[in-house]
Amino acid sequence: DQPRSRGLGDVYKRQSYGTLQLEKVQLETFGRSLCGKKDVLIGYVISKIKITDQAVLARSGTEIHPILRYTGNPSDEIEGVIFEISKEELQQADTYEVSAYKRTEANFKSGATAWAYVAAE
Repeated sequence: DQPRSRGLGDVYKRQSYGTLQLEKVQLETFGRSLCGKKDVLIGYVISKIKITDQAVLARSGTEIHPILRYTGNPSDEIEGVIFEISKEELQQADTYEVSAYKRTEANFKSGATAWAYVAAE
């Protein structure tokens, strides 16, 4: 895992299109509110999954979560927010996401690259 921003120390970019945009989830996952910029992920569509992990349910307050599925079609776009987080926070994000998700490097409309959590299958 390499930092995504040069000159800022160990700063990583992590995209959110779902529950991580909620301040309650940010505070319970990272212990702080995150700052981010809106951006558009290219080549994915969004669908839904049912979460059964009790810890995630307690943080998010909902059992239905969005999940991204790769299409490769440049006209498929998902609006979200790219947050700057530390390496430790990236690992905390990995722990928050259930096994239905995997972390992958993704490209955005702005030209940015960031980690995104997408369907594991």
